[in-house]
Amino acid sequence: MDTRRNALLLFSKVPEPGKVKTRLTPIKDGYFHPEVASDLYRCMLFDVIDCCCDALDDLRRADLERQAYEGTCDYRPIHDEYTLIISSPGAEQERKMRELVEAEGGLHGDIVFIHDDGASFDDHYNDAFNQVWERGFDTVLSLGCDMPALRRSIVVEGFERLHDLVQHPDGGIVLAPDQEMGVSMVGWTRDTAFDHTGVFYNKDGLTVLSAYIRKCEALGLPALYLPDVPDVDTIADLNHNVTLVQALMYCACFQDDISAPRRTMEALLDMGYSDIRVLPNELRDDRSEIDR
Repeated sequence: MDTRRNALLLFSKVPEPGKVKTRLTPIKDGYFHPEVASDLYRCMLFDVIDCCCDALDDLRRADLERQAYEGTCDYRPIHDEYTLIISSPGAEQERKMRELVEAEGGLHGDIVFIHDDGASFDDHYNDAFNQVWERGFDTVLSLGCDMPALRRSIVVEGFERLHDLVQHPDGGIVLAPDQEMGVSMVGWTRDTAFDHTGVFYNKDGLTVLSAYIRKCEALGLPALYLPDVPDVDTIADLNHNVTLVQALMYCACFQDDISAPRRTMEALLDMGYSDIRVLPNELRDDRSEIDR
């Protein structure tokens, strides 16, 4: 049986006050105390890890079912292995992240910890991806940890798309947009001649999503589109995600592809920030000829 190794790469920093989610605090243009913002970040981190572990469990079950079916056929089945890797910026952050996850009970499943280095965000991403390839993985799907509205079905779809691209001679990339012209999830296959250089630090001012697509166009590589996943950077992002988290908490009772973001919901309740209201919006088309 041929084995295909798949890595789910989670980029994360240790939740320390004043060093994470500063745009939610007076350090930038927000209004939450740095400790409150870092605690919210910690809750989002563990909700995302939970969601990732659940998604990999779904993928492993699907692999067993596929093997059982393909084992009855004449061709050689492929066995997919999945590993969650958490990468943090620098060796000290890696040590702290390992301790943080262990203090949470290790969550469920084995997790590999690494650290990424570089002079820019592009460099850090490239370094982490290169470490994944050096460990012998065949595909990598990466994401951030500030996405409490992540659904595990999107992670599953990401790997399904990557497996389609394995059949392409030059590989290809998959990506999920965020809400601000960037990406929340991106990955490619081992044979794909691609990297992040010029994406997050683009000399022409291209946004991240456009930069990825332009690089693919220039190289003639296929790119496959995943459902968008919003992250949390600004107060506006947080307001949007509050409504999503509330909806997910309820829909999780009826929908089996959702891992309920319970920690984030509890943090929002503790913050007193769980009831988003907006002022009347008059910036709309006139309806005086329609409404009575």
